[in-house]
Amino acid sequence: MTIAPPHPSTPTAIGAVRHEGFAYQRAPMIVYWELTTACGLACRHCRAEAVRQPAPGELTTRQAIGVLDQITQFGDPLPHVVMTGGDPLRRIDLDDLIAAAHERGIGVSLAPAVTPLLSRNRLEVLRDAGVQAISLSLDGSTSALHDGVRQVPGTFDATMAALDMAADVGVPVQVNTLVTADTLPDMPAVYELLRTRTLMTWSLFFLISTGRGTQLTEPTPGDAEKLMRWLGGISREAPFMVRTTEATHYRRIAAARMEKAGRSAEEIEAMPFARGFGIRDGNGIVFVSHTGDVTPSGFLPLPVGNVLTTPLVDLYRDHPTMRALRDPEGFKGRCGDCEYHLWCGGSRARAYAHTGDPLESDPLCPYVPGSRHHAH
Repeated sequence: MTIAPPHPSTPTAIGAVRHEGFAYQRAPMIVYWELTTACGLACRHCRAEAVRQPAPGELTTRQAIGVLDQITQFGDPLPHVVMTGGDPLRRIDLDDLIAAAHERGIGVSLAPAVTPLLSRNRLEVLRDAGVQAISLSLDGSTSALHDGVRQVPGTFDATMAALDMAADVGVPVQVNTLVTADTLPDMPAVYELLRTRTLMTWSLFFLISTGRGTQLTEPTPGDAEKLMRWLGGISREAPFMVRTTEATHYRRIAAARMEKAGRSAEEIEAMPFARGFGIRDGNGIVFVSHTGDVTPSGFLPLPVGNVLTTPLVDLYRDHPTMRALRDPEGFKGRCGDCEYHLWCGGSRARAYAHTGDPLESDPLCPYVPGSRHHAH
């Protein structure tokens, strides 16, 4: 699952981004780095199709530190690195990699699995090492619902305990919640549950049919739209930030509401929620796999090269696929015609999963371009 940089003060160069039409040409905001595919869970929607033992070809410690050196070549402001997996806690050199990132001025967050490895002592060590935030996945408001997705009994109770433990030791948490046709009706109950806990962000991940996710069913465009309108409403009162992952048209819904209230484009772009404008697969985001393969995101499995043979900076800035993903004028169908495509741009991963073309329209979005002034 994904996690956003933890603090509003994280450098985003939003003015420069606006000047470039919300295209992150120089550097991504976030590098998602899959340290390993080893994991103690067997989640039904796992992008990485994680297994219990490290897979062959996993980057060595020396090679991994070389990746960090490559990240520094982007220059200031440096991207934020989210160390993910599998379960990054299964990587025996994790502390060394966190220390190496810290020495290079690279901010780090972590996306651990909720297993016995995620103990209070481990959280304290991670906090003291400079890890800025962690993400925890909560896919249902009850143990039956959540454990049904995670496929390990007791994971719901362990996740709630980990959420409380992180708050107690002072580690900011982003909670990621999977949205499928089956889990969507439970979202209000998940929200009510999270309101009783301490967290920084609630991010709803709208299923992409890749990896094990092909076993599950995406919500319909109409149901997704209704859910995002509800999210827009609760976001004004929620005690934490509300975001979506692989559902960038949430920005379109929020912006349309602001437009209806009389806000100009410049005023909308200056608002805090506009920090995410333009960020999508390959634009502001890049993914490095456990073997060093580079893809636009973890959910868009379209390799553009490998860090062992080509610098990450070159792959991100210059590969034709990456360049195309940063140019919404070249998107096809409704996404290409949409007046919101600089701010939104649609899920390139979902377009690819459905059509084999990452430049096609996002099939989850029902918006008809040109109906801007009729938005609710």
